[in-house]
Amino acid sequence: MLVAVVAFAAKIMSPSGSGANSLAQAINSVPHSGSVVLLEQERQNLIVMNAAAQALTVAAKPRTVNPQQVMASESASAAANSSSTSTGGVTTVSAPAPDPGTAQSIGYNMLPKFGFSQKTQWGCLLDLWNRESGWIYDAENASGAYGIPQALPGDKMASAGADWETDPTTQITWGLTYISQVYGTPCGAWDHELADGWY
Repeated sequence: MLVAVVAFAAKIMSPSGSGANSLAQAINSVPHSGSVVLLEQERQNLIVMNAAAQALTVAAKPRTVNPQQVMASESASAAANSSSTSTGGVTTVSAPAPDPGTAQSIGYNMLPKFGFSQKTQWGCLLDLWNRESGWIYDAENASGAYGIPQALPGDKMASAGADWETDPTTQITWGLTYISQVYGTPCGAWDHELADGWY
């Protein structure tokens, strides 16, 4: 029906002319008609979406993580199950053991191998890596930090294993080694994170 009205309007407005130009003029002259503009916007949106879809077909590209979003979702659930105390200037966070088979479970089970108490250090490590990466092995931020411990640059983790880009165990091994050498304990690293926004 609309097409017939538009065609009729085009005929009336341009009796001697016909074709696409007179039809477009007729459509644009109909009051409050933004049909051509809307169609052009939709065409441009399709071009952009097509380009985005082609860009996303790159294989094995790590996804980018927004640390604030990770913090909001992951830390909220961790905070519900944890409690924090501070003694002698060092924060201790208690939290329950994680579900088996998760990256968190790998970290929890590795703590004693580095001389860390699961009871006193697990909560700090949980909160630290919740904030940094959400425990996502392929997390990458704009600075180039990568993985669960957010190593910068990510290839530093190659010292823990050639599979550093994809293996949570390798990343956690590197991360706990780094924490023990630089901060002494996960709670020491967490204190630094709270004070400075990074570790």
